[in-house]
Parts: sequence; C-alpha cells; structure tokens
Amino acid sequence: MKTTSPLLSPCLSTLFLLFALLAMPGMANAEEAKDDDGLPWLYKNSDVPVDKSWTFGELDNGMRYAVKRNGVPPGQVSIRLRLDVGSLMETEQEQGFAHFMEHLTFRGSTHVPDGEAKRVWQRLGATFGSDSNAETTPTQTVYKLDLPNANGTSLDESLKILSGMVRSPGLSITAVNAERPVVLAELRERAGPQTIVQNATRELFFAGQRLANRAPIGTPETLGAATPQMLQLFHQRWYRPEQAVIVIAGDGDPTLFEELLNKHFAQWQGKGEAGIIPDFGEVQDNADISRIVIEPTLPRFISMVIARPWEQVEDTIVYNQQILIDLLALQLINRRLEARARAGGSYLQASVGQDDVSRSIDGTFISIIPLGDDWEAALEDVRGVIADATTIAPSEADIAREIAEFDAALAIGVESYQTEAARKQADDIVNAVDIRETIATPQVALDVFRAMRDLYTPERLLDSTRKLFSGVSTRALLTSPDAVDDGKVRLAQALRRSVDAASDVRVTQSDIGFEALKKIGIKGSILSSKINERFDIEQLELANGVRVLMFPNNAERNKIMVNVRFGKGYSGLSSRQETLAWSGAMALMASGVGDLGQEELDKITTGRRIGLGFGIDNDAFEISADTRPSDLEDQLHLIAAKLAFPRWDAAPVIRSKAASLISYDSFSASPQAVMGRDLEWLVRGKDPRWKTPDKEDFDQLTAENFRQFWKPILASGPIELMLFGDFDRDQAIESILKTFGALAKREPQAVSADAESPQFPTPQAGPEILVHKGDHERAAAMVAWPTGGGLDNVRESRKLEVLASIFNDRLFEILRSQQGASYSPQVVNSWPVEFESGGYIGAQSQLTPDNIDRFYNVVALIAKDLREKPVSADELQRVVEPLRQLIARASSGNSFWVGQLEGASYNPQKFVALQSLLRDYTVITPEEVQALAIKYLNDDTKWKLAVLPESNRLAANDNEPTIQPADAAASN
Repeated sequence: MKTTSPLLSPCLSTLFLLFALLAMPGMANAEEAKDDDGLPWLYKNSDVPVDKSWTFGELDNGMRYAVKRNGVPPGQVSIRLRLDVGSLMETEQEQGFAHFMEHLTFRGSTHVPDGEAKRVWQRLGATFGSDSNAETTPTQTVYKLDLPNANGTSLDESLKILSGMVRSPGLSITAVNAERPVVLAELRERAGPQTIVQNATRELFFAGQRLANRAPIGTPETLGAATPQMLQLFHQRWYRPEQAVIVIAGDGDPTLFEELLNKHFAQWQGKGEAGIIPDFGEVQDNADISRIVIEPTLPRFISMVIARPWEQVEDTIVYNQQILIDLLALQLINRRLEARARAGGSYLQASVGQDDVSRSIDGTFISIIPLGDDWEAALEDVRGVIADATTIAPSEADIAREIAEFDAALAIGVESYQTEAARKQADDIVNAVDIRETIATPQVALDVFRAMRDLYTPERLLDSTRKLFSGVSTRALLTSPDAVDDGKVRLAQALRRSVDAASDVRVTQSDIGFEALKKIGIKGSILSSKINERFDIEQLELANGVRVLMFPNNAERNKIMVNVRFGKGYSGLSSRQETLAWSGAMALMASGVGDLGQEELDKITTGRRIGLGFGIDNDAFEISADTRPSDLEDQLHLIAAKLAFPRWDAAPVIRSKAASLISYDSFSASPQAVMGRDLEWLVRGKDPRWKTPDKEDFDQLTAENFRQFWKPILASGPIELMLFGDFDRDQAIESILKTFGALAKREPQAVSADAESPQFPTPQAGPEILVHKGDHERAAAMVAWPTGGGLDNVRESRKLEVLASIFNDRLFEILRSQQGASYSPQVVNSWPVEFESGGYIGAQSQLTPDNIDRFYNVVALIAKDLREKPVSADELQRVVEPLRQLIARASSGNSFWVGQLEGASYNPQKFVALQSLLRDYTVITPEEVQALAIKYLNDDTKWKLAVLPESNRLAANDNEPTIQPADAAASN
C-alpha cells in the first residue's frame, strides 16, 4: 500500500511525470510523426506522436503557443505565460533580478496602475496567490492565471493585461523602491536552517557550475543595488516574444483563444539585443566530494549525488523507453531499502532517484536518515544495498511486481485523463518546454509501456542500474545537529571506501492476493433507504447500525472517494488529560490487518488503487482512500477488516517513535515551525487534545500502550461510510453488504466525562511569548479574537469568512505592498461546527523582531476601521466574487461534497445548512460586515502571540511611526 510505503512515493511521483512525456507511434489519440515538415514546434526532432487535443502555433514575432479545450473545472480557463529566463541567465551583479522582475511585472504595467493588479484580478473572480501567481526557477519565469467564470470579455481583458505585463512592466524608481522591501522580506522569511542546508548542498553538488551560487531569490547585496535602469536592460534582453510561450487550456473555444492571442501579442517586438543563454558549466571531477553542515535544530541526514553531464537529448521513443527501464531499476532498489528500514536497519529512511536538474547535471540522488549517531554505518548499509543491485540482476518475480505497479499507475492516468484539470495540463506543457521535451497522452504512455514488456529483462535492468550509479563525481553532504570530529575527511573516506554487496536485502516475492485477508462475516442487509432529492444523495441504514451516504456521479472518471467515520473523534476525548491520539497518524494504519503485516499488505495491493489513510476529525476518527470501480469491493474489505481485525505489529510504532524523536528539534528551527507546533493548542486554551507531544511523550510511547489506547476506538461506533464518485449503485451496495454490512453491531465510543468544547485563551495584557532557535532576524506574531462554534449558527461563520477576507486584503496591502514589512501576512477564520465554542479569527505574519509592534499597531487600526466604517461596495465585491467562484469550482469535485456532508447521516441538519452555503458567502451588505466587526473584533477579547529568536526579548518599540487610520483602510 502506498500509504504505508512513504519511500516509494517520490519514485512514483517521478513515474507520473515521466509517463506524461512518453509516446509511441500508432497509439490512440496520437498522430504519427514521420518527419519534421508540418510538425508542431513542441515535437521538432522527435518521433513522439503529437497529442492532437492541443492546437500548436507560432506568431510572426516568434512567440509560440498551445491551446486546448478542457472543461475541468467548468467555466475556468488556465493561462500560463512562460519566459525562458531564470536565475541561471543572470550575471553576478543581477542575482535575483529574474525573480525581482516577476514581482514588478505583477505590481503594475501598461494597462494596470502601480499596485492595482491584485484588485483587477479579484474583480474578475480570481483569488490572489492561488488563481493569480507566478514563479521563478533557475531556468524559467512563469506567470499563472486560473480565470474563473471565463467568457470572451474577461479573457480579452486578461490577455490584454498579461500582454502589458510582459511588454511594459512598471519599472519606475517608485515601483522598484516599493517592491524591493517585499522581495527582501521574502528572502528573510526563507532564511533559516533549511535554507542554509539547501545552499550548501547546491554549492557542493554543482561546484564549478552556475547553479552553485544562483538561488532564484538572489542576495541582499544585488537586490539592494538594483536600479530601474539595470532592471530595464535585463527586461530588454529576456522579455522578448521569441523567448516566450503561452499556454491556454480551459472551458472555451480554442479558436477564440488563438484570436485573442493574436490580438494582444502579435505586435510585441523585442527591443535592443536579445540575451544569450550562457554556458551553465560542466560537472567537475576535481571539486570537493564532501561537506559537513552543523544545524542543531535539524535531524542528522546524508544527501548524495552521482553526477553526470547534462546533455540535450532528442525526445524519441527509444529515449523514453530507457527512462522507463531506469525508473523501474530505481524502484527495485527503493523497495529493498524500505524493507531493510522496516526490519530495523541502521537507517530510518533511505531512497534513490534520478533527475536532470536545471539543464546542469544528470544526477542519481541518494538520501539517508540514520537511525542514530552512527551515520557511517547507515551510509555503508545503503551503499551495500546499491552494490547488491549493481552486482546481481533482479529476478523475474521482482521485475513482475514492479511492472504491475507501473501498469496500475499508468492505467489510473488513462482512467482519469478525461477529468484531469486544465491547469495541470497547462503546467505539463510548460514543464515540457522547460526540460526541452514533449508531451503525450496517458493512453500513449500505457501502450508504449505494455508494448516494451520484453525489454524488461534482468540483464538490461542490471546494465541500467550500473549506469545510474556511475558518473563523473560522487559527492555527499552530512547535516548533523552536533559537531563531527574530522567529519569532512571521514565522509570523503566513507565515499571512497569499497563496500560489499549486501546479501540479505532481496524482498521475497510471494503470490498472495485478497483471499489472504480474513472475511468479515455473513453478508448483511439494508434496514432502510431514502434519497435526499435536493442533492440526489442516497442514505442507507444497515441492519447492524452502519449508515451509508452514497453519491454516484461521473465528475471524476473512474475515481471513488471512500471515507469511513467511526467513534467520536476529538469530541470524545478528555479536554483536561493528555491521550495518545497523536500517535494514530504515526503507525495505526501501518500496524497491519489480521494475519497480514505491512509487507503483506503491500503485496496484496500491488497493481491496485487501494490505500489506507487516517485522520481525526472533531466528531469522528476517519479511514479514507481513493479507489476505482474495479477495486471498490476489496478497498471496502480492507477498511472493514482494519476495524474488525486490527493487527498490532510493534515495528511501525518503534520506527515512528524513532522518527519523531530524530526530527523533534526541527519544531524550533523557525517561527513558522514553532507556530505549526503550538498554535492550535494555544488558541484552544491549551486543550491537550491539540497539543503536539514533546520528547517525553514520545519516549513513553510503547507498542503496548499504543494498542491499549487504539483497540477500543477501532472497535467503537457509530460507523458512517461515505461513497462519492464514479460507481454503479447496485454493485456498490452488494460490496457494502459483503463488507461493512457483515460487521458486528457496535456500541458508541465511550465519551470522556470531562470532554468539553475547546475554549479560547483568556486575554492578557501582553502577548504570549514563544521562542525559536533559527535566524535571529526572523519572528512571527498573531492577534486572534474569539468567535463561536456549532452548526446552528454556521451561516454567521460563513459571513465571517467575508470579514476575514477583507481583513486579509488590508493587512496584505499595508504590511506587504506599502511597507514591505512582511511577505505573507494572512487572516484566517476558524469555526468548529462540531463544538459550541472554539472558533476564532486570527491575523498572523512573519516579520523581523523589531516589526512586532508595527504588526500589532496595523492589526488594531484595521480592526478599528472595520468596526467604525462600512466597507466600500468595490472592496466587498472584490472579496465576494472570488469566494463565489471558489465555491463554484470546488463544488464540481467530490472532495467538496464529502467535506460538507461528513456526519450528515447522523446529523441531517448538515443537509439543511448546505442549502444556503453559496448565499451565505456571497449575499452580504457592507452594514452586515461592519456589524460582524463590531460583534467580534473587540479589543477587550483579543489575544496576542509572538514568536521571537531565543536570544531576543519583545521590545517596546515606542518610537515606531504610527499608522494612520486612513492607511488602515487603504483597500478602500
């Protein structure tokens, strides 16, 4: 099961990406490529069949495009505008300019006054940050717009704005000086132990190449020295039509997309001399091969690379066949590494993978987390597993197992392709352009994979493995929480030391299937059935008390969401005494089912879309999975068996405990990490149900007390089964009766006598102070106000979302856009419908320590302004319209309906509350917003939090310039 084999997931993620680039002649929905004449630009010099669902073209000025109709989600059009410029194209003096240019381009341009871009997109229904955004990498800059409720008018306006952004961004001294603090704030907020390790890794792995010192964020020195003139010259060199690709995929006519592209981009012409992509450098064989980084808040781990020169390839079928063979070879090793870790080896986790990085190296990457202090033993053990793979060919049984996994992954891609989101397909084109390769349909990928079955021979896989672990240079970086005597020398010696092939790492293959999983019992029966006609959802009650919500639909082809809820969740646990609830996510699903342990469960689910995910909701514990029609009955069988016949293997508990202890200090590595650890506990009045365990808690965890806590919970009721997705109703009911219908009747979970609703913390004169051990220039702060809870007043909670969004916009405008004091301030609204209290509105931000009081001052004045004056109609509309579109798009997928109707079979009021959801979010007046602010944003009830560097204290900051009330209402 993939959910219990985390080390396999990175390999499978790569699998999906590479399969998207595969092709084979003569396959469905593909046009055979015989020569380059008439081929679309993406397919030049390739024999990969053309994906005919796309229309490719090139304007007279050299700008290339790809357009496609895709109605997922309905009404949305996704636009991606890619420029072939990233940090690797910058000179020494220009480091960070590509990213700086991205910021300035979004800030203002020919058709958008400075600082108005965010508001323009909001009026079109786009949410800033999720629907309208951009990214800069070492090799590209990409502007992204997911335009909801798109029509000819809004598309015309959007493409006009995008055209103006890239042709004539606002590069005045005013704009540059205004945006510079924002970029520096982003750099500052990224600073910390992880960034130090990332920079050290890049310097070591890419020594002698441009990528070694070319982080896209840049440096304080180069960003501080940037002038409008320098940025203008950078723009002239790289923002040119021949360097641009625009991709449009969405619910619209491709002919209209092409017409609008011609209208707004055909007249774009570059100015001055075009930039020339520099030589990124060759892999060096005479550079250092080892490095040690000491970071007290990070766990001990080893990162390795076997580096080979990156070469431009012709994206042919033969090339892609070899990629598949390489990938399967790596998958074999990852499975063996995981099996050894499960058995209690010298390392907690280890994995291998291959990647072509930023057109700089073709690398095989190895990561290792040692189980204890003996990192040398862990490195030797992992190298021993690799040595075995490079010495002895895999067995036919080993190969067959991985082929089944690959085939299933590809088949799932084919099944879901018709309902794959337009934004993903647009991103796939952009990524293909970046790596200089092509795309193909999932059906093509599956067909080529099945056609090359005879190529997966033990001999060819052995040859592939040997090449993957050979290269110009092997380098390794050790991160350690404490000093390592002669560490650099010892690490280099360990890399050079020969190792023997491990002799006990091959996974024993066995031909077992779901017949090995114990049957639940005698098939059950239906006690009652009814249809909710408003939502077309069927409710069943089985004879054993299990309740079922079923919503068959084809919103997502061949995908079924399964959600099983049981017990009482947090509401059944003590609000005063700590429990082991936190341990469930660590090991409960991995501890086995019946006679089958983790490895056996992996085997019976090989080639299947079957999993086990665990979570705790306020009113229930949950086991969830995504499956498909052909796997539905076995998926239900597995979850029901987990509830009826839980297994209590000690190894997953021991391993998870070790992982938690190893990584625990990382909770104090940054303000954000500290907030993630403690905020939910603090804002609920230090209720132990939401407390992150400390080291002592982890130390006291044993397999026995783990079993004692979870066994009665897994045996408890009531049970609610939710099936939402693409399935046949009658077949699903038959499967339900064989599995969940066969369970014994259950008593409700015993609720703790002191289980109460969470309480908001008592306000104090000053803030609650937490400390972190990271960068001394980083801090965080929060102000929160109590609201409420419960389903009866849920309509007010939805209107509070509007208030929180307006607050968020104003905080962003002042702290980021005007002052550059923070890169990512945010305001959140939390309202637990399962509790009668515990809700809050919270404003939070990362800052420098000397900006803490500035933050409190700004938040107080925004709250005051919202209480005293109604918001403008335009400001309200700029929040309401994105919310409307967000709901419209979300409701086209099943996850939305599952989230809204969890527990509805026991609480029918959820169906009633759902009827008014859209109206509650979108029909609201400025006076209602003001009334909510008066009711909830009360100075007497607010609670403050500050996270400061360990060596700092909260300063009075009395000399901080006062923010005027007019500035607090800047969004108006």
